[in-house]
Amino acid sequence: MTKLKIAIQKSGRLNEDSIRLLKECGISFNNGVNKLKAEALNFPIEVFFLRDDDIPEYVAEGVADIGIVGENVLIEANSDVKVVERLGFGKCRLSIAVPKNEKYKGLKDLQGKRIATTYKNVLQKFLKKEKIDAEIHEISGSVEIAPGIGLADAICDLVSSGSTLFMNGLKEVETVLKSEAVLVANKKLNAKQMEIVERLLFRIRAVRKAKQNKYILLNAPNDKLDKIIKLIPGIKSPTILPLADEGWSSVHSVLEEDEFWEIIEKLKAAGAQGILVVPIEKMIV
Repeated sequence: MTKLKIAIQKSGRLNEDSIRLLKECGISFNNGVNKLKAEALNFPIEVFFLRDDDIPEYVAEGVADIGIVGENVLIEANSDVKVVERLGFGKCRLSIAVPKNEKYKGLKDLQGKRIATTYKNVLQKFLKKEKIDAEIHEISGSVEIAPGIGLADAICDLVSSGSTLFMNGLKEVETVLKSEAVLVANKKLNAKQMEIVERLLFRIRAVRKAKQNKYILLNAPNDKLDKIIKLIPGIKSPTILPLADEGWSSVHSVLEEDEFWEIIEKLKAAGAQGILVVPIEKMIV
């Protein structure tokens, strides 16, 4: 039987989210400590636990068929793989930061400066595009301390909350790249392998769609139904059921997370009562 080999980080920023996603997709496997490979019990897939920097190249060379990796790592590696799905987690940005007491007016202030980074290739392309001539110092780990020890005038590193920069006396001044986790695939997968990829994508999309939506139930006076229905169109249309109390109906629908609170406020103002909100585990549309 054909099995798909998927590479995920063995530790680090994307490890837990990658494992959680696969398990939310109903894929059962043992991810014990220090394991390098695990075979799924109920899906034709093997999970490889690798260093994040190695994943793009391993997928390109066919050691793994697909992999979950940060866009920042993928672009830096410049490996010949295909991005098949953006996964929505592991969001961060690759940014340039300078000492917080330094006056910064714009990119021209980086001219001739020394910039420390782990992402030499990405930074190089960015500076070339912006016509900035700066000296790049490629280092691994603890990039944020470089200005403090005199190794560089600025840094280019991953930023999530910005707390690490703040603790090291730095401020973010330019965004070089916005990144999130992506699912990548070897470009030479055969038909059977692609069939498994499509099965996996079906599950991933169902899980992600569920997280982006909420199921709501509410009671509405019948004379306000038209107004309330216009606020919650649902996937196709709301489900409306008569209540035991004459003149009232129960309305069931789905709301997108991004506009959830705004619509809930409008529903309440329109006369909706007893509004219940239920998380959705899976959503097939």
